[in-house]
Amino acid sequence: MTLFVFLSVLFAAFLHALWNALIKVGVSKVTGMLIMTLVQGAAGLLIALSRPWPAAEVLPWLAASGLFHAGYKLFLAFAYEQGDLSRVYPIARGTAPMIVTGISALFLADMIAPLEYAGILILGTGIAVMARGAFTNGESRRLVPLALGSALMTAGYSLVDGLGARVSGDAMMYVGWLFALDALLFTPICLALRGRSVLRASARDWVTGGLAAAASYGAYAIAVWAMTQAPIALVAALRETSILFAVLIGWLVFGDRMDRGKAIAAGLIVSGMALTRL
Repeated sequence: MTLFVFLSVLFAAFLHALWNALIKVGVSKVTGMLIMTLVQGAAGLLIALSRPWPAAEVLPWLAASGLFHAGYKLFLAFAYEQGDLSRVYPIARGTAPMIVTGISALFLADMIAPLEYAGILILGTGIAVMARGAFTNGESRRLVPLALGSALMTAGYSLVDGLGARVSGDAMMYVGWLFALDALLFTPICLALRGRSVLRASARDWVTGGLAAAASYGAYAIAVWAMTQAPIALVAALRETSILFAVLIGWLVFGDRMDRGKAIAAGLIVSGMALTRL
């Protein structure tokens, strides 16, 4: 992984933490997620229409990715209704790279050095320490299966999109059609689960959702491009440094308590990140 790709993925990680924070501050997490999906879906369609039409072999990857993304955001929105950003986010984001690494090692051709595996393992340990508060601080246990469901969806779309973008040969086109399809799938699911009330939103909700959409689109476009330049498992693991950004946002903006466990976990995450660069 080159330095430019490394820094690009770090910036994508910050953007990912930012849009999650924006969704978390909203009154209705599902409505906020829907607004974000609609805005980035419209932007994705405009960009996709400016690019060449995807080849037939790309369409199954896009369809699978749209389903994974819709499931991911649904699980995540429900999880945020049950717990704080600093608890849900580490569980949801932390489990995914372990799944991706295992599948990549068994079935994909990407070569990952032992030191990079060590970095991924340390990242995972830091994430596990960060998530322990769900079991020790009297928080809702319901957030755990919801966050794990989000993690499974994340692992699914990480693998599908990394391979799909390589097949397409045009990451910008791929991401554009992906977000357009995501909006097409996610909207009826939200309406079926929450009814028309999910569409009730203030002007402030639309502004917040629009900002979240911009951050989300930028974060994922960078990540998918990076997966065409470096091993998928390594990019997916490095993206999880967004947990560190999320903890800092929670501490400095939301006033979350920074205890010793969070500080240790943050140190492990930074150490794991450094190892992936050696």
